[in-house]
Order: sequence, then structure tokens, then C-alpha cells
Amino acid sequence: MTATKFRPHKLKRKGRIRQTWDDKSFDIIVMIILSVMMVLVLYPLIFVVSSSFSDSRAVMTGRVFLWPVEPTLAGYQAVFRNRQIITGFRNSLIYASVGVVLNLIMGMLAAFPLSRKDLFGKRFINLFFIFTMFFSGGLVPHFLLVGDTLGLMDNPLALILPGMMSVWYVILIRTYISSSIPDELIESAELDGCKTYSILVRIIIPLSKPILAVIALFCAVAIWNSYFSGLIFIRSERFFPLQVVLRNILILSSIDPEMMADIRGAANRQALQHLLKYAVIVVTSAPLLIAYPFVQRHFVKGIMLGSVKG
Repeated sequence: MTATKFRPHKLKRKGRIRQTWDDKSFDIIVMIILSVMMVLVLYPLIFVVSSSFSDSRAVMTGRVFLWPVEPTLAGYQAVFRNRQIITGFRNSLIYASVGVVLNLIMGMLAAFPLSRKDLFGKRFINLFFIFTMFFSGGLVPHFLLVGDTLGLMDNPLALILPGMMSVWYVILIRTYISSSIPDELIESAELDGCKTYSILVRIIIPLSKPILAVIALFCAVAIWNSYFSGLIFIRSERFFPLQVVLRNILILSSIDPEMMADIRGAANRQALQHLLKYAVIVVTSAPLLIAYPFVQRHFVKGIMLGSVKG
């Protein structure tokens, strides 16, 4: 009796799930839709970057489509030589750094007690926090509170203190602690004589790094892109955040004369404005794009917080 030859490729074919024509059609349609969405998202980014490296006359005449035309660094040279943009970049970096640190500290200090089951009045405190998410005093009371009552008009603290704690971040941290850190771990630490402060610093914070990284990214993006508070509370140009400077360039076409002196032969004033707009957009977006890869591995875990587990 002859032995049957073992053919692995036949087993592989048998184990493969055969797709019907409807499944293949669905996959094709999904791929087409995703491809179109990818093009719609990527093309504006590519266009802005290409325009920032192109000659100002090419940008003005609309000759830039996908790749840089007559590549030049004149726009970036003018941007980095402008003191107003450099000052705004430094201010936004300080505001974002301090704001992220304060939000993480205040959020953790509020979320940790709310995650404990034995907290007295926990339900009332939660409702009190959530109430502020749906109802607020409005713009005028906020302006009077920050400007008159606190006396922070034309003060950098007006961009930091009012937003030093977000209820949404508190809820995220509280939910993460309740669902990811077992109560038995905290109880065992208490039995060993560990105080509440030590439990927070040595156990809760190290185990909450994924959600803290996500909140740091969210908070940094929100503060970095914010311009309205700086617009209504800041009067001195030396305290302007970068987004206010960018707004002045994009909307008000306010360009420092030093920029014109740096690129005299590039084009006229109108063409130079178009070139500098794209260069400033790239410069303002670069820090967040650089920071994202460092928190990407925590971002996926934190963003899935509260999802249904199979």
C-alpha cells in the first residue's frame, strides 16, 4: 500500500475562507472610498508643504500642484528671521508645556479620589463636575472674571490658569483607573502601611502612563491651536501666542517689514504674502507632528478606553 504524499499547499487551500462575489465587491468599494478619503486628506498637506518650498511667483500664479516649483528656502529664511514669529513660537511652547503639566497634575489629583468606591459624596461630586460640561457662564462673564476680577488682562497667566483643569480629562483618567487598576492592588498597599500619597505616586501614576500620554497630546494640541483667548486677553505683542501671530498674517495680512527686506528680489508684496503663509503654517504644525510618534503606542491604548471587549 503506497503512502499518500503530504502536500502542505493543499491544506492551506482548504483552510482558506473563500470569498463570495459580494464580499469581494464590498472590499473593492471600501478600498475605493478609503483611497479617496486618503487623497482628500493628504493632498492639502502635500500642497501646503510644496508651496512653502516653491518660488513666490509660482505660488502666486497657481503653478504649484503637487511638487515644489523652482524650490527655494526663501520663505523659511524670512520666517525664522522674523522676531514676531520666533517670540510667538516661544510663547506657545511655554503655554503648552505649562498647561499640559498643570492639566495632568490637577486631573490626576481630582480623578484618583473619584475612582475610589469609599469616597464620601462621590455621586454628588461627579454630578457637580459633569454639570460644568453642559452649562457655563458664557463669554462675557468669563471675560469679566479673568480680566477684571482676577486682573489678568494682558497677562500670560490668562492663557494658563482658566484652563488648568478639564472635566473631560478628569473623567478619562478616573475611568482608566477604575477599569485598569484593580482595587486589590490598592488595598494590599494600604495593608502594607502605604499612605494615600505614596499609593498615588508609586502605583497609580506609573500604571496610568498610557492615558496620561493621550491626555498630554490632546491638551498640547488644544493649547497650541488656541488663539481666541490670546486674542481677547493679550494686548502686548511680546505675549502673543503663535496662533495669534499666524492669524495676523493669514487674515490681516500683517507682515513685518523685515520679511520684505529679507526677500527683496523674490516677488512683490502680494506674492510674498502667499509664500509666507504656507511657510508659517508648516512651521506651526511641525512640533505636533514631531511629538505624535513618541506617544503613538500609548495613543491607541488610551483612545480605546471604554470600548467593548470581545
